[in-house]
Amino acid sequence: MAYDAPLPRLGAFDGGTIAPVRSAPAPRVVVKEADWRSFDRRDRIGAWDALAEWATEPNPFYESWYLLPSLRAMDKQGEVSLLALEAEGQLAGLMPVCRLRDYYGHPIPHFANWVHPNCFLGQPLVAKGFERAFWRALLAWCDSAGGLPLFLHLSHVPAEGPLHDALATVLAEAPRPTATVMTEERAMLSSSQSAESYFAASLSTKKRKELRRQRRRLEEEGSFTVERLTDYSGVADWTREFMELEARGWKGEAGSAMQSQDATRELFRYAIAGAAARGRLERLALRLDGRPIAMLANFITAPGAYSYKTAFDEAFSRFSPGVLLQRENLDLLDREDIGWADSCAAQDHPMIDHFWRERRVIQRRSIGIGGKLRRAAFATLIRLETGRGARGLS
Repeated sequence: MAYDAPLPRLGAFDGGTIAPVRSAPAPRVVVKEADWRSFDRRDRIGAWDALAEWATEPNPFYESWYLLPSLRAMDKQGEVSLLALEAEGQLAGLMPVCRLRDYYGHPIPHFANWVHPNCFLGQPLVAKGFERAFWRALLAWCDSAGGLPLFLHLSHVPAEGPLHDALATVLAEAPRPTATVMTEERAMLSSSQSAESYFAASLSTKKRKELRRQRRRLEEEGSFTVERLTDYSGVADWTREFMELEARGWKGEAGSAMQSQDATRELFRYAIAGAAARGRLERLALRLDGRPIAMLANFITAPGAYSYKTAFDEAFSRFSPGVLLQRENLDLLDREDIGWADSCAAQDHPMIDHFWRERRVIQRRSIGIGGKLRRAAFATLIRLETGRGARGLS
């Protein structure tokens, strides 16, 4: 299904650059729904990667090297579609969407952006200058799609930024019932301070002294090294070491380690390799006599970064290897290409919240779609869910 929409003269999009053009007519834009498997080929991946480079806000979890392995591993029946915004035939926006009949345990059909437990952001990829056009076309597509869905549910989306502002503008242009149904905060790193200054401001003198003591004691246990890699070297071995390390800890016991299930094992292996191949990966490790005792993977998506996964050897807990590794991870502050980093951690995380002092607000939003009857039914649902009316974005 496709939906055509007019686009203001925001600029010309050629897959590689976006430049203002005053005299050129506005490009024709269309939203198309496609089987995600049709994007799993070299030419479409190339266009997808170009979109990620020019996206107004980064989201590594919707880039080709992460989303395709996720879909291959977790959507073998092809129930997820890709909604693609095209401008004169060029890819200018992309979001995975699914039709769901269950809404947090209740039999309520709706559209939703597709996320899974290891996808920590549901923000669409949209080329600079096409933010409002994307939301207009997306909502019009939902309106015209018909069927049973009562609303569009967007989960794991930031409460601020260009895409949030563009959606607010579009909703103000043509009001429809909208509600923020859940808000949470997670640790974020965003400071002009150096790594050393930030560390000193984050932890008390007593705690910093204790960490220095723990590091000295750890160094006495053997040959201690800090490893930081940003290239593709040894990716397969590093990935295997990480999964084995994580599986030996509490996540392995709980069955939530990446190695615990075939799908997450496949996802992790391909995503780490894909990120490294595109220069999107930073790998950190603390090693004792060559053996990893703490490991961490960051996705680098300038101007931001995402702290994707971390693991440590619980046999060395008395040395706080996970905290020592996060001390090394503060070096993100000294990178000229990185202005902020998202921890991807749960709200009120007992460790990272003490290290990373800033907070990123993440929300779940629901938006009414269709004609008057569907929107009225959705407005009633929102009152039942939240105890108040559909008050728009917060």
